[in-house]
Amino acid sequence: MHRLIPIAAATLAALAIPAAAQQANGQKATDFKLTDATGKTVQLSDFKGKTVVLEWNNPGCPFVQRHYEGNMQKTQAAAKAGGVVWLTINSGAPGKQGHMTGAEAQKWVGEKKATPAHYLLDPKGVVGKGYAAKTTPHMYIIDAAGVLRYQGGIDDKPAARVEEMGAARNHVLAALNEMKAGKPVSVAQSTPYGCSVKYAG
Repeated sequence: MHRLIPIAAATLAALAIPAAAQQANGQKATDFKLTDATGKTVQLSDFKGKTVVLEWNNPGCPFVQRHYEGNMQKTQAAAKAGGVVWLTINSGAPGKQGHMTGAEAQKWVGEKKATPAHYLLDPKGVVGKGYAAKTTPHMYIIDAAGVLRYQGGIDDKPAARVEEMGAARNHVLAALNEMKAGKPVSVAQSTPYGCSVKYAG
């Protein structure tokens, strides 16, 4: 994690944002710093030695709302039980769907009984664009060595309603279980689905 996306450095963003191709499976994930909903600065490399899940979030998105009817919380709980650090990131720009202040994010997390280690605010979209996050949700898994192991959808059922999910394969939990067992991730990349990330501009 030797590369770094700085904290909302708008004037430096053009230089700081790596090309999307740099976020390739099997390669070091780009380090970044963001402020969480409580105002604490969080840096990805602080979690070196632990597996990290990144989840892009927009509470106004119907796909996110569907997953937060229980599926996302169960996935977070299972990951946490396995020692995984879960970072939820909101790259929605001010005035766009899903953008939240820190206080609003704390309230939303409490209401949804979500359990991320941190809810991170990325209103300028610096980290989101740096990771080429396209949808909400869009999921990434980084292993203990800081290497990206999975990117894509949370599962294989791109539906906006719970009743349409059926027997979905949870790609995130499957990948975490395979990594814990020392196996290669059998589905290391999938097409993310959901709402587009509401970046500025």
